[in-house]
Order: sequence, then structure tokens, then C-alpha cells
Amino acid sequence: MGGTVAEHHAIEIPVIDMVRPLPGFPDHRRFALVQLDGASDLCSLTSLDEPGLRFLVVPPGAFFPDYAPEVGDDVVVDLGIESAADVLVLLVLNAGSGLHETTANLAAPLLVNPITRRAGQVVLDEPGLPVAAPLLGGS
Repeated sequence: MGGTVAEHHAIEIPVIDMVRPLPGFPDHRRFALVQLDGASDLCSLTSLDEPGLRFLVVPPGAFFPDYAPEVGDDVVVDLGIESAADVLVLLVLNAGSGLHETTANLAAPLLVNPITRRAGQVVLDEPGLPVAAPLLGGS
């Protein structure tokens, strides 16, 4: 059942379980995903175990409209995905001093299943996907 993951609109999910932990943060499993600004899709992924740990994330659509990550069956099973439409795809941002200096990690998207509230950052096996793609002026 592996395949292309469709993009879903940003939503607030009370608590998500990071069943595929963020690389470098294996002990942080419970996160809150909250939209930061009603006028944009920018969200904060904040650890509930260590509130000072947070990541800025955004759906790829506005910046990388052709982005469609391919994921394996193991990811589908881990997140309890039954339909590609059930998945919220988010890109982890590296904030610069402004939007022109901000980059997005296309090589390891964050996938969230809003139905099961399971999530994970998936390192893709797709050569050429950058870990620091410019958010503005990107592909």
C-alpha cells in the first residue's frame, strides 16, 4: 500500500504520538500541533514532555506545490494510514532572519494521521531532495 502521500489542510490536533520519533529526539513522543497564525499554515510542533522543544512546520503546498513524498508500507502501518487523504504532510523549517533565509527539509517530511493522532518524521530514500530548500524561490 506504499505510495504517494496527498497533502491535507493544516488543522489543530490536541496531542499526537510520535510513533516514528524525530531523528535526534528519540525520547520525545508526545507533541501538540498548533496553528500559529490564522492567516497562514505555519504551525508549532511542541513537545509536551519538554515545552521548550518546538519545531516550526508548514504544509508544502504553498511553497512546493509539486512535492509528493513516497513512503513505504512500514510507514503506512506505523501511522495507521488507510487513505492518502488522511495524512497531513508537514515540512520542518529552519527559520532564518526572514522568509528569504528560511529553509524547509524536503528529505524528511513529518507525516501526521489526524484520525489516529500518530505521526513520524520519515527520512525519504529519494536522492536529490534537499534538507535545506529555500522556502521562497524554491522548486
